[in-house]
Amino acid sequence: MTNQIEVLNPATGLSIGSVHNSSIAECLQAVDAAHDAFESWKNTAPRVRAEILRKAFEIMIAEQEDLARTITREMGKVLSDARAEVAYAAEFFRWFSEEAVRIEGDYRRAPSGANWLLVSRQPVGVALLATPWNFPAAMATRKIGPALAAGCTVVLKPAHDTPLTALAIANILQRAGVPSGVVNVVVADPPGPAVEAMLNSGKVRKLSFTGSTRVGSLLLAQAAERVINCSMELGGNAPLIVCADADIDVAVEGAMLAKMRNGGAACTAANRFYIHDNVLSEFTEKFTARMAALKLGDGLDPSTTLGPLVSRAQQQRVSDAVAGAVSRGAKVLTGGAVSTEPAFGYQATVLSNVSPHDEILQDEIFGPVAALVSYSDEQEMLSLANNVDHGLVGYVFTKDAARGMRIAEKLETGMVGFNRGLVSDPAAPFGGVKASGIGREGGHEGLLAFLETKYVAGNW
Repeated sequence: MTNQIEVLNPATGLSIGSVHNSSIAECLQAVDAAHDAFESWKNTAPRVRAEILRKAFEIMIAEQEDLARTITREMGKVLSDARAEVAYAAEFFRWFSEEAVRIEGDYRRAPSGANWLLVSRQPVGVALLATPWNFPAAMATRKIGPALAAGCTVVLKPAHDTPLTALAIANILQRAGVPSGVVNVVVADPPGPAVEAMLNSGKVRKLSFTGSTRVGSLLLAQAAERVINCSMELGGNAPLIVCADADIDVAVEGAMLAKMRNGGAACTAANRFYIHDNVLSEFTEKFTARMAALKLGDGLDPSTTLGPLVSRAQQQRVSDAVAGAVSRGAKVLTGGAVSTEPAFGYQATVLSNVSPHDEILQDEIFGPVAALVSYSDEQEMLSLANNVDHGLVGYVFTKDAARGMRIAEKLETGMVGFNRGLVSDPAAPFGGVKASGIGREGGHEGLLAFLETKYVAGNW
């Protein structure tokens, strides 16, 4: 293991700096620091914790442009997307500053009349937070916000592709008044041994992970050995359904947002497009035109509307997925090729004539590729939509509210976008079913994920 991790700009492929590569010993020291700070932080008044989070929100908004440029330089997304991410990320600090003073309990008499039942909630303890590269600010604040609000101390392990944003957020929290040891950041490459050592330290009581289902499954197995409380926000493979009566302009607008937010590198990204035969031609024509009009380039260039992928490995993965689909009969309507300017670029791509059971529909693409499948029978379409391992989010477009709600109820997903291409909101419970994860982030549920319930049966 080298002592430094080079951070590359996906637009150029060149280094923009380096960060210290934390050793296993240093990761364990971070756990110790969080453990030592826990008693004091959990006993800090909720209002004090709330005000610190509110201050962090204000600093993030004031420094939005600098943070956005950092995100674009290390992750690649266009600057407008990066600015939106910072605003979204900051909102988690504001939301959970409000939730910090709303940790409820319960007091009631036992049905038998023999005693009283007193229920309270206490912070779970030291929380290990592992975040991905695609939303380096929002995935960090979505975990740190509720953890600190609940009274937990944290060790944040960001993706080694995008560590600069996490370090900037930790600095903001420090300036907002977070005491020493409450928020710790470690960057480790390779991450596996470091995470395993921290889980085995005996001091971590909560694991909150966002990333692939494969890695999440491994971490669940490791956490099981010490019965560590886990929240898992894992992969997605979202269906986007356009019904025969949909407003096609609304559907196209929603599809662009659901597919191309973050350049397609989102677990919520629409991956499988099910378009009714009656509107297939109109939707395909309008959607393909919108995709073809996107300008691929450096995310810092104001004229760019599609940034590069995060790495050469991800670029190759997307390229292989498209090539495989084409070899099995899919037709490229636009895009379908790697770009070297920017360095890790891939063209916005629309595939038609995709078999309903094609391999490209079985797992998330995590890139700017939309695979279109036609359908005529609603039940058959729903069967296809649900016949995958993942169930994070689905999207449905129809003018018929009853049809929309019927489809939403039948989709095996934790979230549904109804006539809109964006579901994420700090005030809402974000999460999925099946292989897409365990638990929820955001909303009041996000706070409860970092609290344990204590019950006292008493006579007084």
